[in-house]
Amino acid sequence: MDLLRELCTIHAPSGNEGNMKQFIIDYIRKNQDQWITKPEIIEGDFIQDCLLVKFGKPTTAIFAHMDSIGFTVRYKNEVVKIGGPVTGNGIQLVGKDSQGEIHCTLKVNRDELSVKFNREIDRGTELVFAPDWRETDEFIQCCYMDNRLGIWNALKVAETLENGVIAFSTWEEHGGGSVDYLAEYMYKNWGVRQALISDITWVTEGVPAGGGVVVSMRDRGIPRRSFIDHIIDLAKRSGIPFQLEVEGAGSSDGGYLQSSHLPFDWCFIGAPEDFVHSPDERVHKNDIDAMWKMYNYLMKHL
Repeated sequence: MDLLRELCTIHAPSGNEGNMKQFIIDYIRKNQDQWITKPEIIEGDFIQDCLLVKFGKPTTAIFAHMDSIGFTVRYKNEVVKIGGPVTGNGIQLVGKDSQGEIHCTLKVNRDELSVKFNREIDRGTELVFAPDWRETDEFIQCCYMDNRLGIWNALKVAETLENGVIAFSTWEEHGGGSVDYLAEYMYKNWGVRQALISDITWVTEGVPAGGGVVVSMRDRGIPRRSFIDHIIDLAKRSGIPFQLEVEGAGSSDGGYLQSSHLPFDWCFIGAPEDFVHSPDERVHKNDIDAMWKMYNYLMKHL
C-alpha cells in the first residue's frame, strides 16, 4: 500500500493535475521493465494535462481521473469549493503559495467559508485536505481514496496488461471536460469504444463495505444495458467477489462518455467507501483486492 499512501499526498486538485501526471509518468518509466508489456506514453498540449498509456492493440480503455476536490483561496482568506468537499470547522488543509508552505484550518460561518492562518494567502491558491493515513487489518482510511485508489488500481493492472489503454483524465470532480477529447483520440486512432471507469463509489444500504467490488448498473447516467449485462456475466464467471449497485445520483467519467458524440459503452467498477469527499474516506481492503483482480480479469476477456 506504499504507492497508494504516496498518491494520497500529491497535490492535484481539479485544474492543477500536473503534479499527478508527472508522478505517474515517472512511476511508469521506473517500473515498466518489470511489466509484461512495455507501454507507449502519450502526452502533450493536445490533451493538456491528461495522459494516455497504450498497451499492445487496445480494444478497451480504463479511465481513472487524477484530480481531487479541495478549495480555492479568494480574498482575505475566504475560500470557495473545488467540487463537493465536506466542510466543517477545524478541518486541516494544506497548500503552497509564493510565500511558502501552508497548513491552515477551515472555518465555517453559515454559508461563508474561510481559513485560519497567520497571514493572508495568495489569491487563487488551492488548498486540499491534509493527508492522515490510517490503516487497520480491514480498512484503509485517508483523504482522496477518491480517486487515488482508482489510479492505484490502473497502475496495478498495468503490470500484467497486454492489450488496452489507460486514460488518466482531469477535472472529473468539477464538471469534466477532458473525457471527450481523450475518447475521440482513442476512437479515431485505435478503434476503442468501450471503457471501464476506475473510480470509487459509496457504501450504502445495498452496498456494504467488504462485500466485494461494485459493478454499477446505473447512477445519474444509464449505460447501455447489453454492455452492462456482458460485464455482469463476465464478473460471475470470474469468481471474484462483487456486488451490484443501482443509484439515481452521482456521476463519473462514464457520464461524460455517455454525453459525448462517440458510440462508447462504459461501466463504472470500483470499491465502495465510507465518509465520501471528506478527510476520512475509508475503504475495506477486501474490496480493494477484488477491484484490481476484477479489472485484470475483465481486461483479458473484453
